[in-house]
Amino acid sequence: MNTKVSISGITFKNPVMTASGTFGSGMEYSDFVDLGRLGAVVTKGVANVPWEGNPTPRVAEVYGGMLNAIGLQNPGVEVFVERDLEFLKKYDTKVIVNVCGKTVEDYLEVVERLSDEDRVDMLEINVSCPNVREGAIAFGQKADALFGITSKIKEKAKQPVIMKLSPNVTSISEMAKAAEAAGADAVSLINTLTGMKIDIYRRRFALANRTGGLSGPAIKPVAVRMVYEAAHAVKIPVIGMGGIASAEDAIEFIMAGATAVAVGAMNFHDPYTTVRVMEGIEKFMESEGIEDINSIRGINL
Repeated sequence: MNTKVSISGITFKNPVMTASGTFGSGMEYSDFVDLGRLGAVVTKGVANVPWEGNPTPRVAEVYGGMLNAIGLQNPGVEVFVERDLEFLKKYDTKVIVNVCGKTVEDYLEVVERLSDEDRVDMLEINVSCPNVREGAIAFGQKADALFGITSKIKEKAKQPVIMKLSPNVTSISEMAKAAEAAGADAVSLINTLTGMKIDIYRRRFALANRTGGLSGPAIKPVAVRMVYEAAHAVKIPVIGMGGIASAEDAIEFIMAGATAVAVGAMNFHDPYTTVRVMEGIEKFMESEGIEDINSIRGINL
């Protein structure tokens, strides 16, 4: 069986990746998961300088998922390169670095800093986090802004660029087309949906940020629909994510048109989820007589 997939000339041993912000940068889960078995490790968001993130409480459990308002806390690109990239050199897997920022210049600074790092296979540009008050969410909700920042990043980037799209938009197809027109090599979606929870006994918001990003199984039907729409709107590869908890979920995304899939919130519930999904895909292919994972991508429904 062939489980390899290709995105912008880069071959992944299988289509299962980690979703940024749910797996650290690999080191945090390496006691549970053999990182070398994954298609790719997608790192936590990396900024040009350290970010403290939002005030606590920053996480709340909800039906079928969770809300988070971490605010992309990270130690900055220099610590990331010296600590996390160095650690990942030990593993035979692709590395996709998620890049965040508040201004175009912030993004470009990280992109240029990583341009000569051989361990970085691709860049995923986070223009869709609902928990950052400046920059990112505006870039991810306006097609012209998305086109502009994608164009500028492509001018500087030496690695292929994935634009991570927000579901908090009127038309996901329009946003995917804007990214493609600006030169993006792929798009990934969906990021979290904006949500809110109120503690009725304490009479206050469950999150200090008031709103947070909803992730987990509850958002999967929305994610599958958006991946389907994006995959039928553009010719570049689509990486699907949003509520994947099983191999069946992952296969659903692939049949909707995704080239690869990313496991997110379920890593918190079960740190072995990525391996279970990967092995489950192989068992499905074997039982269904599927020789090539690419043959079921975007099937005629």
